[in-house]
Amino acid sequence: GGSDDDDDLLCRTGNFISTSESLPRGILEMKSCLPANQERLADGKLSTVQFHPSAQVVMTAGRDRSVSLFQVDGIRNPKIQSIYLESFPIYKARFSADGEQVIATGTHHKMFYVYDMMGGSIIPVHQVRGMEDKFVKNFEVSPDGSFMLLTGTSGYLHLLSMKTKELINTMKVNGRSTASAFTSDGSKIYSYSKEGEVFIWDVRSRKCLHKFEDEGSLEGKCIAVSKNNQYVACGSVSGVVNLYTTDVCLKENNPKPVKAIMNLVTSATSVTFNPTTEILAVASNEADEAVKLIHIPSYTVFSNFPVFRRKQIYLTQSMDFSPRSGFFSIANNKGKALLYRLKHYSDF
Repeated sequence: GGSDDDDDLLCRTGNFISTSESLPRGILEMKSCLPANQERLADGKLSTVQFHPSAQVVMTAGRDRSVSLFQVDGIRNPKIQSIYLESFPIYKARFSADGEQVIATGTHHKMFYVYDMMGGSIIPVHQVRGMEDKFVKNFEVSPDGSFMLLTGTSGYLHLLSMKTKELINTMKVNGRSTASAFTSDGSKIYSYSKEGEVFIWDVRSRKCLHKFEDEGSLEGKCIAVSKNNQYVACGSVSGVVNLYTTDVCLKENNPKPVKAIMNLVTSATSVTFNPTTEILAVASNEADEAVKLIHIPSYTVFSNFPVFRRKQIYLTQSMDFSPRSGFFSIANNKGKALLYRLKHYSDF
């Protein structure tokens, strides 16, 4: 529409009540749209795609040193704005929980950037006091907006205040930490080590509540916790993604997965659940078209994705679902944020 709201970058999409039945297994009804970043395709590897938490907006960031925002209409996806970070190839970018900032880390930097979308300013955070790490690459933002978790070297995890970007506390896993995930209420952190162990931390006390071994994992690569807090998915170097129920993970040292997903033959490098916990997306950045969407709770693969007749995905770098699952996007190494409309879900 041509209403004044369209000018507001963060115009809210409203709380739709979804009355949809549960998602059927087998075939996922989906339509391929123009890439989300069609109006400004990235040069080379697109390291991040993420939907805004409340506005009908998607963000892309990549090795070409830029962060871009697009309005998601599924047709033209008009560009809202782009910022360029001089000599700063982006390793990862994330919206803050309130959607008013973007945090971006580089591929070989100690510093990171905060892009304040409301004020339009780009703020460099040069050195976090009390943090000795030479590089800051991987990080997570807590869903409740309180914290930012930076993965340091040698197993150190640094918990920062989201507000001030100052260090609150440091935790340490045995071995090296490769990936972490906050639970959706922000109360716990699951940290996956290179050695294949998962450490569960209590965010308030910063104490390790429990640790468990990921079955058969030679090396941990990626981890995700479902929004309803029912499942945790662990992806390892062999390509296996183990899906566990969280209640078992919190109690047992050697929990049995409810499903070992064996569809990837190269390293599992990204796992993400859709917001309704009905789809788990798993992918590898080491093989073209290596993405699978798994139906929950049948734990069966949707047979119609990807479409192998024509190469489209290439190497998956990042994946995300929109806040109400209406869209799914895959960032690839060719600079595109591929966009799919999931027809079962009526809303963005």
